Amino acid sequence: MNRIDRLLAILIIIQSKKFTTAEHLSQKFGISIRTVFRDLKALNEIGVPIGFEPNHGYFIMQGYFLPPVTFSTEEANALVLIESIVHRFTDKSIQKHFTTALNKVKAVLKSTQKEKIEQIQAALVPDSGYYPSPNFEYLSEIQNAIAHKQILLIHYQNLKSELSIREIEPIGMIFYGLNWHIVAWCWLRHEYRDFRVDRIQQIQNTYKPYRKTEHQSINTYLENWRSEMPLT
Repeated sequence: MNRIDRLLAILIIIQSKKFTTAEHLSQKFGISIRTVFRDLKALNEIGVPIGFEPNHGYFIMQGYFLPPVTFSTEEANALVLIESIVHRFTDKSIQKHFTTALNKVKAVLKSTQKEKIEQIQAALVPDSGYYPSPNFEYLSEIQNAIAHKQILLIHYQNLKSELSIREIEPIGMIFYGLNWHIVAWCWLRHEYRDFRVDRIQQIQNTYKPYRKTEHQSINTYLENWRSEMPLT
């Protein structure tokens, strides 16, 4: 990767996160910390307002935006391929958002690229019968609750078809066993629980902040879960 491409990539990474450390950029691009500092200085010199907060990292000052992004044919092709997976393994809310996002990508493509995209879409035949397409619309709501740390109220049906109403504080989402799962603190059970999304009968964002003051990360939960699995 030449330096111009690296500078643009660094800018995109910093703008996509709240804070980014020099160590993260060093590891990401395989360059020294000193080179990272030189690149950040170069970005500042061309007018990119990069700020720094001790113990957190670098950030882009509020109000600065990159010009419209251009996509290569290969990048657009990758998104088209993912579209078939999205429509098979996500719910209606995510499918809708992905479709509008993909349409925005197509809008900035050249006419020749659009033709190739249409050819690829016509050549992709998704499996039409093996996996049932989810008919719920909860995943976007769950994502918003996680992002804003808000309590969800769910009507949940367990394996025994028993229905209960739970207040939960979601810490993450996992896809396994061909199903989406929420990992959340359950105020009914006073412990972290795994809820299969397709067993949720109703869902409501209460817009109330989490009551539990500290939560473990989803990665910590998964590490503990794996450590408790019986060896075979």
